[in-house]
Amino acid sequence: MTAFARTESVSDLGEISLEMRSVNHRYLEMVFRLPEELRRFEPRYRELISKRFSRGRVDANMRFKPRDLNADGAELNPEAVAKLNAVVDQLTTAMPSLGQLRAVDVLNWPGVIKTPELEMDRLGAQAEEIFLEALDQMADRRAREGGSLNELITGRMDEMRTIVGNLKPVIPEFETHFRERLNERLKSVIEELDSSRLEQEVMLFLQKSDVAEELDRLTLHIDEVDRVLSSNKPVGRRLDFLMQELNREANTLGSKAADPRVTAASVDLKVLIEQSREQVQNIE
Repeated sequence: MTAFARTESVSDLGEISLEMRSVNHRYLEMVFRLPEELRRFEPRYRELISKRFSRGRVDANMRFKPRDLNADGAELNPEAVAKLNAVVDQLTTAMPSLGQLRAVDVLNWPGVIKTPELEMDRLGAQAEEIFLEALDQMADRRAREGGSLNELITGRMDEMRTIVGNLKPVIPEFETHFRERLNERLKSVIEELDSSRLEQEVMLFLQKSDVAEELDRLTLHIDEVDRVLSSNKPVGRRLDFLMQELNREANTLGSKAADPRVTAASVDLKVLIEQSREQVQNIE
């Protein structure tokens, strides 16, 4: 399911910002882009996501900006300055035309500014706080989208239930119509046919074209979809299975069709099932 969240936090350790988004995916996939200081916490972040979601691709992009180098506690590193000075002397000897280094160039040299070591426990707690906040935002937005999808799928199940319900009462008519058509076609030779043999062929055809069982199973699967949608647990994979079962019964219905009404019903059902199946891919 699609969702987006953005959170940030500022403390004396620095500024942490997080962007998290999710898109549809059959299974749960997690992708992290973390600053070096927070990379050690990735297993914890995976655990937090797994507790909240079971499907979808979740991308988490976290940034960390340490506190200002001019803040209290920052000081020059004499050893790094001495090494840099030695390098500059060598370069000046080799390249007399080399200009003087600016102060900002010196300050930007790695290791020249010595800052206190980060308090990783506090930094981890600060990062986890905004991570949990982002998960709350994502869960809320996914829940709202899920509610809309629930209504869409429920509406399509209602349409399917109507199609099946309209077809059941006319099943007895199929035998009558078949007999009438058969009698019309064989009217010229009907006296020469063995009546018992004819009745046997009629019954065999009716058995092959009987769709009552498929209609019953379609009704059961539709009711099960409604029941699953009312659950508070993750239901996406269960709905995937039910869409497959519904499609199987609709295909069987079409293959056994001996009446244009059955053929039309099969096509209409498969269209609704496919529309529902596409939406089910978005459900947790």
